[in-house]
Amino acid sequence: MSAAASDTHERLLLGAIAIASEARGHGNHPFGALLADHDGRVLLSAENTVVTDSDATGHAETNLVRRATAAYSRAELAAMTLYSSAEPCAMCAGAIYWSGIGAVVYALAETALHELTGDDPENPTLLLPCRVVFAAGRRSITVAGPFELEAARDVHAGFWKPAP
Repeated sequence: MSAAASDTHERLLLGAIAIASEARGHGNHPFGALLADHDGRVLLSAENTVVTDSDATGHAETNLVRRATAAYSRAELAAMTLYSSAEPCAMCAGAIYWSGIGAVVYALAETALHELTGDDPENPTLLLPCRVVFAAGRRSITVAGPFELEAARDVHAGFWKPAP
């Protein structure tokens, strides 16, 4: 990966992490996502709304996919990249696959998230990498991640409470 691509990824991932912080500030789980075009221009963003919307599917990535598929054609989405503060879960990976989005870049790996959340019932993490979900499909999705950014861990600090 070129230095310019790496810088763009880091910049956009830090943007997704900032959205995750906003989600946490709004009383939701600390996850954020954004959609960028080929030039790294942010087109859409979304935060997790599981708590405030009382919707188990209100993950940042699924919220973003809903907005993206309403705004862009499949051909346009194929040239776009979804940036996420954490690796998309199995549900979100499925939504990304069905949307036609062409690439995913994420910061915190699902395994690292599991280490942070422990047995907290608010996040019953599925240890199923997004690459495995995408590989089961009939179209290719480019995936880059995890990117080791301390901010991706910091946004979760003190949030999750392991079950007794």
